[in-house]
Amino acid sequence: MPEIPIRIVQNARAIAAAALRLPTQHPILLIDGPSGAGKSSTADAVVAFWPGEPPVLVRMDDIYPGWGGLARAGEHVEQHLLGPLSRGVRGHWQRYDWHAGHLAEWHEVGPDRALLIEGCGVLTRGNAPLSHLNVWLDGEPHTRKRRALERDRGGFDDHWDEWSEQVDEFIAKHDPVASADLVLWSDR
Repeated sequence: MPEIPIRIVQNARAIAAAALRLPTQHPILLIDGPSGAGKSSTADAVVAFWPGEPPVLVRMDDIYPGWGGLARAGEHVEQHLLGPLSRGVRGHWQRYDWHAGHLAEWHEVGPDRALLIEGCGVLTRGNAPLSHLNVWLDGEPHTRKRRALERDRGGFDDHWDEWSEQVDEFIAKHDPVASADLVLWSDR
């Protein structure tokens, strides 16, 4: 396993500890935040530190229907995944095939497993009450941008402004920090 930055480890341990104190055997966790804040790395570490059977990990990157789809992905999660799970039935999510440019296969998630969904736009006003633990992960803007652009090796460069506008609109509409049980920083 590659070396994990200490702040990611600290944040992941805080999230896992909070989730394991919840009065449910199968908690639902949402980790949101702007691009480059460390959500994916933190989610991977939460799964790695989880005792016993780890949570199912769903990434919003697999759900966004293209670069303009941040809002639609959050609605998709509420309608097809968290809504059904909140009623004790199986939820589903549909993968977006970025290379082919269209929706692909469906995936099923049962109510008998912990679930962690990470990605920009997951902590909507509709999704927040359907989760047991809501996390907002943030970082300094210049650090986040550098991380995101380096991570995607040029694939994000042409879309940074469009995506950032969607994130800003999402924050203005849903105020995810107000719904967060934990607010963590990846670089403080």
